[in-house]
Amino acid sequence: MRNWLLPEYIEDVLPAEAAQIESLRRSLLDLLDVHGYQLVMPPMLEYLESLITGVGHDLDLATFKVVDQLTGRLMGVRADITPQAARIDAHMLNNQGVTRLCYAGSVLRTNPDGLAQTRQPMQLGAELFGHAEMEADIEIQRLMVKTLQAAGVKALQIDFSHVGIFDSLMSKVQANDALKQSIYEALQKKDQTEISALCHDFDAATREALCRLTELNGDASILAVAAKDLPKTEQIAKALSELQQVAKELADLGVGLSFDLAELRGYNYHSGMVFAAYALGCSGPLAFGGRYDEVGQSFGRARAATGFSLDLRGLVKALPAISVKKGILAPYGNEVSLVNKINSLRASGEKVVQALPGHDAHNHELGCDKKLENQAGHWEVVAI
Repeated sequence: MRNWLLPEYIEDVLPAEAAQIESLRRSLLDLLDVHGYQLVMPPMLEYLESLITGVGHDLDLATFKVVDQLTGRLMGVRADITPQAARIDAHMLNNQGVTRLCYAGSVLRTNPDGLAQTRQPMQLGAELFGHAEMEADIEIQRLMVKTLQAAGVKALQIDFSHVGIFDSLMSKVQANDALKQSIYEALQKKDQTEISALCHDFDAATREALCRLTELNGDASILAVAAKDLPKTEQIAKALSELQQVAKELADLGVGLSFDLAELRGYNYHSGMVFAAYALGCSGPLAFGGRYDEVGQSFGRARAATGFSLDLRGLVKALPAISVKKGILAPYGNEVSLVNKINSLRASGEKVVQALPGHDAHNHELGCDKKLENQAGHWEVVAI
């Protein structure tokens, strides 16, 4: 057996990539902090009920399960930090007004996904609790765009949808959860033939509306077409109105805005508007989010909620590689003037690597392009 082999889609992050991920993590958390989002650090393990209750079948399938040796209860390794943030808001902080939380940490999933195609993404996100109106959605969406732009992403395209439209259509028919899930999956594939087959027992208007959803995608003008073609229900009208408000409120950000009414990412998880951010040259979303007002109810306190998250590892894959900062090679020794010079350089932010005796032939492996040299009794930094 090769003891050094890792499981499939589980990998080490080596120095160059790790440095870029960590630099992004620090800078993006600082950005969220100045917008009033407080950092939380939930645990990797929780009892399974608190991780997956109220968030749908998909997250259950994505969660690794283990037995707690202390209690015998089933536990889960978190596959998503968002439900944990909802638990903290609902049960731990117990604020009555608006709460803004952010986080950054590894999650573990049973199958690889995202741009990094890993089972261990590093999730960073922001969640806003306690405000049910569009102002919260707009704040989160603008913050997501700022976050990606601060990371260096160019040519952003934000795609919007609304699960309220699908919910409204489903409320008119008798369909169990399994059938709803199948229709949802067919919508994601935009497969009208499968949708028609699944909905053969529905009334003609609902069946036609579900098929029509697969065609309702494009710029903001498609919303007027949807208002004309879809059933005139209060829920659908409200959903389209919210999407139109987004088109207006985000127009100044200089990013592309598109609408795809069949794209219901996280339907089992979200309760309103959903969105995802794409960039030129990337095969999948860089970030996604939406409204999920029902999740807090699982913890005994329903709270309006909206947020977004991204995978730092996937984001780094989408960005140009950055060169790792080179260091200064210092000779081994504890002479006072040398130690003082090294401490001074490090205090100013320079990377100083002190060579250990007997490894001169391998100093090129230390990543230094300068060295400390004693010139007339003074230590000076010179090029190697």
